[in-house]
Order: sequence, then C-alpha cells, then structure tokens
Amino acid sequence: MIPFLVTAAAAATLVTVPPQPELTRQIEAADANLFKLFFEAPCDAPRFRAMIADDVEFYHDKDGFNVRSADEFMKGYRENCTSRADPANWRSRRELVRSSLRVDPIPGWGAMEVGDHLFYEKHGAGGAEKLVGKAKFAMVWVLGADGKWHVSRVLSFAHEAAQ
Repeated sequence: MIPFLVTAAAAATLVTVPPQPELTRQIEAADANLFKLFFEAPCDAPRFRAMIADDVEFYHDKDGFNVRSADEFMKGYRENCTSRADPANWRSRRELVRSSLRVDPIPGWGAMEVGDHLFYEKHGAGGAEKLVGKAKFAMVWVLGADGKWHVSRVLSFAHEAAQ
C-alpha cells in the first residue's frame, strides 16, 4: 500500500509551513532523499512514489516537458532501476551545491527550492567516478497533511558539461 498521496487540490487545505531555518533543513533533507533514491539507493518504488505529488510536472531544458504525472515519473524511475540492476551499466550521481541552495516558504502550502547541482558518472562496477555536468534547478514542494514533503514541480535548466 502506498502511503498518503498528495495532489495540488488536496494541498488546498492550509498547512503550517515551518519557519526558517527549519524549513530549509527539511527541504534539503527531502531533496537529498529524493535524489539519492533516484540515483543511488536500492530501488524502492513505493518509497519514491510517496515523495511525489500525483500531478507532478518535470521540465528539462534538454529533454522538454517530459513528466506530466506521477505515473510518468514512476515509469522513468522504474526504467532507471532496471538499468541500475546491471553492474556493468553506467551510474550517475547528483550532488547539491549547498552554497547555492535557497528555500522560500509558500505560506499555507509548501516551499520553493532553487540551487545548483553537479552530476557525476562512472562506467561499470570498477569505473572511476568523474564530474560530467552541472545545472540549475527549481522545485516546488507541497507539505502534505501527513507532515511529509512531496515534490510537485521540477525545473532543471542551464545544463552544461563540466569543465
């Protein structure tokens, strides 16, 4: 059974967004959990699904408007999990540039997060990890009535190769 699922309509019920610096601490933790689960941790579809809103949208400056729902996001997650199951395949890791992180409240609803991140890859089980790219991101997080954060909107842009 999937824990509480949130939609924008469900979030219309006002919630109490924590004050700073607790808000930034919570969003940074939710961000880290989401990306670690997507790129590195053992695959756990129910746990990942519980972190995204039903109406999640993902906009990418290279791949376009490529996620319009939780079902589409989960399809990409499952494909990534299948690829990671083979130790010979490449691995990717995302790292937040902590000094770039900014979190602002959306009173009664959630938070906006912006920052920069770096991407690393390694090929095969014994391959060395190498910095391959960087980008900027913006995410909107909904605070559910369950007290948990759910990503609702994602913008990933200004991608460029590492130099």
